[in-house]
Amino acid sequence: MPDLCLTLLCPPALEERVLDTLLMTPEIALFTSTRAAAHGLSHARLNANEQVLGLAVMIQVQALLNETDRAKVLASLKVTFAGTGLHYWLTPVNETGEFA
Repeated sequence: MPDLCLTLLCPPALEERVLDTLLMTPEIALFTSTRAAAHGLSHARLNANEQVLGLAVMIQVQALLNETDRAKVLASLKVTFAGTGLHYWLTPVNETGEFA
């Protein structure tokens, strides 16, 4: 059972690159992606329209992984996406399953 949920927040321009990277990461077997409104980002990172709206359209990706793979996956992502402003956070997963 996966121990962690890795959440990534990326600009739409990076979406394909992020998803392709995760598809090629064997430590991540399952992930989802969805459009999200991000609030609280650095004002300098927002375009004029986003500044007026007070939000940035982003892509939120959630990936399940094991604690034992955490360091390897994060190190790889940090190298691949250095300087892109990709945000991430990790949360514990208490239970997973499938309703069959």
